[in-house]
Amino acid sequence: MAKSMKTPPAYAPSSVDHALRLAQILQLDGAITVSAAAERLGVARSTAHRLLTALVYRDFAVQDEDRTYRVGPILALAERARSDVGALRAAALGPMRALVDRIDETVNLSIRTGRTVRFIASVECAQALRVGSREGMVFPAHQASGGLITLAALSDRELETLYAGDDRRDLGEEPPDLARLRVELRAVRRSGVALNLERTERGVVALGHAVRDHAGATIAALSISMPGVRYSPDHLTALIAALTTATDAITRALHGAGLDGSDEQGAPGEGGG
Repeated sequence: MAKSMKTPPAYAPSSVDHALRLAQILQLDGAITVSAAAERLGVARSTAHRLLTALVYRDFAVQDEDRTYRVGPILALAERARSDVGALRAAALGPMRALVDRIDETVNLSIRTGRTVRFIASVECAQALRVGSREGMVFPAHQASGGLITLAALSDRELETLYAGDDRRDLGEEPPDLARLRVELRAVRRSGVALNLERTERGVVALGHAVRDHAGATIAALSISMPGVRYSPDHLTALIAALTTATDAITRALHGAGLDGSDEQGAPGEGGG
């Protein structure tokens, strides 16, 4: 039985404790400056700045142009339904392993959080030359294959709203050319797949396909990642067929568990995106 009272650890490095407290503050307050962080923690401004920089590096925070620090992709994900994300991951791991056995390449599961896509599961292949695990990584949605798949589930108006204004907090870079992105997403909708030819990482090619709930809404993306030297357009048909089989298996697993949006619990993901 779990204890109801928290006991402070016998040894807790102050830097670790300060970083965790800052993460809590960000999640509760939404934003903080270096000066405010230093005051809340009772440390020097230089120490607060180093701590916030570390949180930005690990995607717990992002920095605005006005130097304010806000909740990053990881904490934004934590604000969503944790149990739903966990259920999605659990339902996907079996089909992901079967897909890796079939194609002998690394397979990833990702979901969209705003303008970013986050990898929530990864199964590596056994080849010596392979793409390593991407679990926990965050990329701009308009660049990654999984991000393009989930963005394609949005209408043009929803896409414009998502990228409206000059809010680049969760992009970390210049926003995409919306006209070009709309054309690309229309192609993704037609084909049902998204191809990433070294857009996010040099030497890596990825092919993504939608994971849908029982009602047909996109809730995640499954992608195959491989070294570019092993990619050939001649392999696309076989890879797409394997991806489709795996995503269908995930949908069935979610439906069997009653966690695909077919009941009133709601589906994982952000508004079906």
